[in-house]
Amino acid sequence: MKLSVGLKVANSLSLTPQLQQAIRLLQLSSLELEQEIQAQLDSNPLLEKVEEQSTSDDVSIAEIEHDNKDLTTELNADHLPDDLPVDTDWDDVYTHQPTSLGAAEYEEREDNRQVHESLQQHLIEQVNLLNFSKIEKLIAHCIIDSLDEKGFLEVDIEDITSSVQKLLASMEYEEEVEHDEVLVVLKHIQRLEPIGVGSRNLAECLLVQLASLPESTPCRNDAIKLMQHYELLITNELPKLIKQTGLNQEQLRCAVDLLKTLKPHPGLEFENRESDYQIPDVVVVKKNEGWQVSLNPDVMPKLRVNSFYANMIKRADQSDDNQYLRNHMLEAKNFIKSIDERHKTLLKVSTCIVEHQKMFLELGAEGMKPLVLRDIAEEVELHESTVSRVTTNKYMLTPRGLFELKYFFSSHVGTTSGGEASSTAIRAKIKKLISEENVRKPLSDNAIAVLLKEDGIDVARRTVAKYRESLHIPSSSERKVLI
Repeated sequence: MKLSVGLKVANSLSLTPQLQQAIRLLQLSSLELEQEIQAQLDSNPLLEKVEEQSTSDDVSIAEIEHDNKDLTTELNADHLPDDLPVDTDWDDVYTHQPTSLGAAEYEEREDNRQVHESLQQHLIEQVNLLNFSKIEKLIAHCIIDSLDEKGFLEVDIEDITSSVQKLLASMEYEEEVEHDEVLVVLKHIQRLEPIGVGSRNLAECLLVQLASLPESTPCRNDAIKLMQHYELLITNELPKLIKQTGLNQEQLRCAVDLLKTLKPHPGLEFENRESDYQIPDVVVVKKNEGWQVSLNPDVMPKLRVNSFYANMIKRADQSDDNQYLRNHMLEAKNFIKSIDERHKTLLKVSTCIVEHQKMFLELGAEGMKPLVLRDIAEEVELHESTVSRVTTNKYMLTPRGLFELKYFFSSHVGTTSGGEASSTAIRAKIKKLISEENVRKPLSDNAIAVLLKEDGIDVARRTVAKYRESLHIPSSSERKVLI
């Protein structure tokens, strides 16, 4: 085998650290970007954040030095004056407050901030007020611990009895617990606030709430009769329901209206729902018959190189300290440049999206146009992967609401005229048709497909069914209302 040396020319892409940083910053959300900037500020002394300085309370250095000289001259005198100079007035420190007969200017108020209380804590507080024995309290605690987030008891009574028996055995109690004792405690818990908690199914929950209503409540007894045949009510079998309950349509309608006022899941009001607030990266407003796109100034940090440390860098100095400052100077400049490129790219892509989706801003979801990443990438002269990074976890605030940039991209369906319709617009049309339908004769998927075809959108029945299910809308038979 002969060895040889030769030259070969080839094109290759090298991901420099600066390019890697720019790509990483591009896909960060506003919260993640804020954390990244804070990390850079903590680690790089040559990078600083521009803070807005207020001049209203600033005191000049000359005034401070003048006051200090006057104070020093007077204190060094041969004799002390009767009134020594002080740096403040007594009135600035002490403010006279009225006696107990009057009211203070700023009253001490109780901290009224509410702490979220769980369902279990709420029930245990009520159980402690009941005249329960130690064993009954133990049963109540076992039942409360077995409740799900909706407030339902999905554990069998036998399992609770067995758990209580094991706990008693571990505490060296020789008493035995029967199922009836557990059921009695369960009945007490079901009548605690919220009423119906601890029920084993929806029918029992509604019956407990009906039983707790005053007897003078209109249609209360009719609703109780109705719940005894709730299987027919769920399947909308009106003739059988009238025959077995002996109620007419008016009584049936009144009973159903009363059932709608009850709480089907009493435990959900205690669910700890932490609001997930999203900060918009881009703001769109209408000005002079046009749409103006701008970056949210709250997520646009103003960074700069610290001039004090930058002036300490010397060209010819090769010391470790000088090299340290040089490296951090380069890192600070690259980071500021990457942040600036991120904002420019985000603004460019957002402006292009708004140009394509003007009809959405004017009409709503029904005006959404079909759009894919490739369309935006070609117009802004970027790669599809770059556009994908820019539109991930970025939000746009419009007069129609707050939307993720990914929301404006959707698949398309052909129209009878040879054009294309966005799947988002089709979903909006389906939702509108169903909202306007006759509840006694709801539209089937096939009927919706026919109506859409008359509107120029050619979709199959199974496509309508898929879009309807994605909107969490039940089928026509489940939407049918007989009373």
